[in-house]
Amino acid sequence: GKTPVVLVIHEIFGMTDWVQDLADQVAAAGYIAVAPDLLSGMGPNGGRSSDFAEGKTMEAVSHLNPDQVTADLNAAADYALKIPASNGKLFVGGYCWGGSQTFRFATNRSDLAAAFVFYGGPPEKDTMARIKAPVYGFYAGNDARIDATIPDTITQMKAAGKTYDPITYDGAGHGFMRAGEAPDAKDADKKARADAWVRWKSLLSK
Repeated sequence: GKTPVVLVIHEIFGMTDWVQDLADQVAAAGYIAVAPDLLSGMGPNGGRSSDFAEGKTMEAVSHLNPDQVTADLNAAADYALKIPASNGKLFVGGYCWGGSQTFRFATNRSDLAAAFVFYGGPPEKDTMARIKAPVYGFYAGNDARIDATIPDTITQMKAAGKTYDPITYDGAGHGFMRAGEAPDAKDADKKARADAWVRWKSLLSK
């Protein structure tokens, strides 16, 4: 049978083993998972995330041109939707910096089925009117900077007539999808990761 495409947008750390592993888990759940390295061609000698010196990746990601990011995400999505196993349905999910990019991509991509924002910030208020897909938020209780954006986002999305459904996981920290996998993970991060994964899979299968 044919199956949806899930575009996975990496954290501010660029393309990492963790993101690739997460995309593999999405694929194992039965989807076409595509995780583009948005630093492709930006590294030393035209390289990618893995070619940057340690500690330089975050700086490079934070300086990416927003229009270039949109173009790269569109190209990755269009490529994946042409895969014969694709049923033409497109989801996007991202983490940290990628969570913010996911919310922003929802303002620029009209054929999204849903957007899944993991602890990322909202786009510019005046762009929310362009959002067509429901946006589902996954937030950490101990993440003051991002959590401070949620009340206004609820108000603004409602005013724009859009679906925005945020859930906050008590006691979890920013980055719980990654932190919750670590052998020494805090219980709150482990639980948040497990609960968020169940919620995400359930929403993908709707």
